[in-house]
Amino acid sequence: MKALVFGGPGRRSWDTADDPSIIDPTDVIVQIDTTTICGTDLHILKGDVPAVTDGRILGHEAVGTIVETGAAVSSLKKGDRVLVPAITSCGRCAHCKVGMAAHCQGAGGIGWIFGHLINGLQAEYARVPFAETSVHLVPDDVSDEQVLFLSDILPTGYEIGVQKGGVKPGDTIAVVGAGPVGLAAMMTASIAGAARIIAVDLAPSRLRHARSFGATHTVAGGDAAREEILALTDGYGVDVAMEAVGVPATFDLCTQVVRPGGTVANIGVHGAPTTLHLEELWIKNITITTGLVSGSTVPTLLALAREGRIEAEKLGTHHFKLDQIEQAYDVFGAADKHDALKVVITA
Repeated sequence: MKALVFGGPGRRSWDTADDPSIIDPTDVIVQIDTTTICGTDLHILKGDVPAVTDGRILGHEAVGTIVETGAAVSSLKKGDRVLVPAITSCGRCAHCKVGMAAHCQGAGGIGWIFGHLINGLQAEYARVPFAETSVHLVPDDVSDEQVLFLSDILPTGYEIGVQKGGVKPGDTIAVVGAGPVGLAAMMTASIAGAARIIAVDLAPSRLRHARSFGATHTVAGGDAAREEILALTDGYGVDVAMEAVGVPATFDLCTQVVRPGGTVANIGVHGAPTTLHLEELWIKNITITTGLVSGSTVPTLLALAREGRIEAEKLGTHHFKLDQIEQAYDVFGAADKHDALKVVITA
């Protein structure tokens, strides 16, 4: 088959790879119909994820069709159309049983294994372990593109931003970072009942997108952002501040604009240390949350997508065929230049 293969830092290729085969009886083989690229894939290509070794097939988000099942698989069959999420769940370990598949022990202590610890989903075919407790059947009346982004960024924004942030009906929230995961947080915060959603970003194009994902106000990032957010909230600050970038400056901004008793929900992936100003925060009764998505909300999001309550497909701004995936990487890697949110790659 053909697949997008990691060749070490800075090297990738659309190359020939071995066809996947059933290894464990709980496996299925999926023909990949639609996939995408994540910011994490760009980090891997920069050499930021040393666990990813040369020769690894990348990708951890896809919709596909089952073409083969392992001997222990009884609830899935050849021909089933499924969403393959970023997180694999054995369904049996202590973490999976409490809905925290992000740390699945059966998968090796972390649920994110595709394109990380095993071959991923940017390929013509893929092996999916623990299939019955990991994949989700896609309803016939829902398109691939409607559910593709429910594999990772929608549940990330919802679980790590909205749920961990404790967003309630009537809340005022700020989402610092209007990239794809920040937009996902805005979309799901709107469903959760947030009354005001303040989007913060340095890029005017992303602030324009934010309006269509539920933002009621937009604020340009930079030195004046703190005062502008406080002015919008009569000086009190926001109920929930979500960090969706992963750099010290944006985390600091969140701690500066959250009201006493509020929550800072960190969604962004941080690659460098940041200073936590406890000398200022301890007296404000602030809660700070972090997390890695587990995908426990995917069934809820599937139901919302089917009823048109969320339109995740709006994240797909650029479309490519699978054999154009290297071009898709070039566009996604220069997202600001191309005004790209997420790419949709179809077989």
